Amino acid sequence: MNELKLWYAQAAKNWSEGLPIGNGRLAAMVYGGAEKEIWNITELTYWSGKREPVESRSSGKGDIVKLRQHFFDGDYEAGERMAREILQPVKGNFGTNLPMCDVQLHFGHEGKDVVRELNIDNAIITTSYNVNGAKLYREMFASHEDGLIACRIWSTLPDGVSFSLHLTGRTDRFESWNESFDVWAFQGQALENVHSDGECGVQCRGQVRVRTQGGQVSGETGRLVVTGAREAVIYFAVQTDYGVVGDSWLKESMRRLDEAEAKGYMRLKANHNSDYRRLYDRVNVDFGYTGPVALPTDERIKRLAEGNDDDPQLYALFFQYGRYLTLCGAREDSPLPLNLQGIWNDDIACRMGWTCDYHLDINTEMNYYPIEIGNMPECHLPLMRYIERLAHGGRSTAKDFYGCEGWVAHTVSNAWEFSAPAWQTSWGLNVTGGLWIAGQLREHYEFTLDDTFLKETAYPVLKEAALFFLDYMAIHPKYGWLVTGPSISPENSFYANDGTKQPRSLSLGTTLDQVLVSDLFEFCLEAAQKLQTDEELQIRLKQAIELLPPLQIGSRGELQEWLENYEEAQPEHRHLSHLHSLYPAYRITPQYTPALSDAAKKTLEMRKSSDYHEDIEFTVAAFAGCYARLHDGERSYEQISHLIGELCFANLLTYSKPGIAGAEQPIYVADGNFGGTAAIADMLLQSHAGDLHLLPALPVKWATGKYAGLRARGALEVDVVWSEGRMVEATVQAFASGRKLLRYRDRTMPFEYEAGRVYRIDGELRIREGTNQ
Repeated sequence: MNELKLWYAQAAKNWSEGLPIGNGRLAAMVYGGAEKEIWNITELTYWSGKREPVESRSSGKGDIVKLRQHFFDGDYEAGERMAREILQPVKGNFGTNLPMCDVQLHFGHEGKDVVRELNIDNAIITTSYNVNGAKLYREMFASHEDGLIACRIWSTLPDGVSFSLHLTGRTDRFESWNESFDVWAFQGQALENVHSDGECGVQCRGQVRVRTQGGQVSGETGRLVVTGAREAVIYFAVQTDYGVVGDSWLKESMRRLDEAEAKGYMRLKANHNSDYRRLYDRVNVDFGYTGPVALPTDERIKRLAEGNDDDPQLYALFFQYGRYLTLCGAREDSPLPLNLQGIWNDDIACRMGWTCDYHLDINTEMNYYPIEIGNMPECHLPLMRYIERLAHGGRSTAKDFYGCEGWVAHTVSNAWEFSAPAWQTSWGLNVTGGLWIAGQLREHYEFTLDDTFLKETAYPVLKEAALFFLDYMAIHPKYGWLVTGPSISPENSFYANDGTKQPRSLSLGTTLDQVLVSDLFEFCLEAAQKLQTDEELQIRLKQAIELLPPLQIGSRGELQEWLENYEEAQPEHRHLSHLHSLYPAYRITPQYTPALSDAAKKTLEMRKSSDYHEDIEFTVAAFAGCYARLHDGERSYEQISHLIGELCFANLLTYSKPGIAGAEQPIYVADGNFGGTAAIADMLLQSHAGDLHLLPALPVKWATGKYAGLRARGALEVDVVWSEGRMVEATVQAFASGRKLLRYRDRTMPFEYEAGRVYRIDGELRIREGTNQ
């Protein structure tokens, strides 16, 4: 009963019913049943496209000054036309992540009593069923420690394992061959012609090996065949040429398989288990067990969709599943960050106007919301490295498009750190996209207080971003404020006060831009003071901060999305970017900015109540996070319930509904899983604005429970136990010294802590003297 697992009492008919595994680079979606099983193989670096320069038609600052003047004058039509002329490059070989191949196992029999499960406590998939009086078992995992996928198949009969195996490529350039009687080799290239020219992409080469106890293995035309074995073990490894110089990568998968065989399956499994649990076991969550916990996962989801929310542990499962998905796709040595679909790929988003890429206007950021609070800081490191590379490439974009120093990136990026404006200004001219994702550097520092990281990574990257905005921004002649623009408020539109009813996208000083810049300047100023460096820059930052616009409340009591109080052209829009100051940032809090909090609440209600509200996975997760920050546990719970019950496939992966942004069918998008996980964590613990807030948004349905291992800003780790809706005890372990205001319900207490000590706190916020760890 303590195991957290997804399980099903029937075969998986398709990808969206499959179960995911991954090792931070290589992944599979596993579906099927007794007669056959398919492993849809994906790999983080398997991208179409290539690195290439992006031509700018801007002459630099002179053009930007002319462009901005149109908006100062209120001539939005001329401004948007000029922006398209100089800041809308032609789409080149941008590319997309693609699925690699399918490994297909055919067993040639039907079975009864099929049970499939993914145990997220150990990251192992198992399938079992009855056939011809015997029991057949399969188990598989993706090993981060050993860099491959391993599968063991066995039977209660000594000769009960027989199957054939073959590979099917998912891209046009893919071939496989029988290298020996028990080895199948393959190679391919990630090619497509929607997001690139169909001729450029990452190459791969790999092997599948089968080893048996008893029986026979033979290589036939197009497949490997196992007959009459007691047990079979399948090893799968692949390597790509992404970022590689020379041809050593061609033999890398063979090397991995040789080492794996030398260790043997059981040692591989033990390695996998210890490596995975080293990170996964840091956090435990328990919301209470009830009868439905014993039901198959799809039935539990269906019950919730029907309004039966008497299964509190389903929410704990969803939370830990989000951490599991993170550990599958974002390990400390992953070559790239999580993309739109994490590390998997349903082969839908990448074949249409969408791309399986890095969207920098919420989606990629939301993938990383649960990393720090979920006690997985190592999983942030691939993104940190990517942001450093993005900043390096963004220097050319800053110079070529704006004539400015520093670096800038916009709405989308790819495996080669694309940083230019995208190919349509209405959604692609998001001048703070790079700054938004770079905010994760600040997040990592605030939780870890790693001064080496601050000095060597966070401050240098964010300092160059600050230099760009100091050079790029201009004083608005009407308001006297320092503003960005023209840029967008992702990906919304408005009616300008220009006498027309033409929807506009571009303006000056959007709320999101100004908030991100404010946070950037303040953090850089604090960091420079701490590091005792860049005195001249400190002066410039102080002067700029004084000129930034304040957050504003609109005519209907809502938080204003743009510098001026425009009418929304799409009041139902899915993006809530202007609420960034509430969540995930913390410029707005109920305890310190009550008027702005009320305005944020009004914004949420207006957006939800509008006709045709765009009800999709990341929006619902954002709603849940915003309500948690407003300390409204019931509304946050309502949104999480909706996300799990109505926006998840049977395998608990979140999806975007048809009709949104051109989607014709449900499309898996990872941000709902990660955003939902982060929102649940925020319901249990908040640590921003100088507070350590225990159980800030606990819903009635989670009346009794506990958690252990959540992390807080200030290098703290927190455990809490509660009963009948009231906190019983909290334990805070300090990894650094500092002070916060301890908060629970309407009580507050100053809290000073020392590194290396553990503090116990009761329901009245009485603090016992800290003990040494």
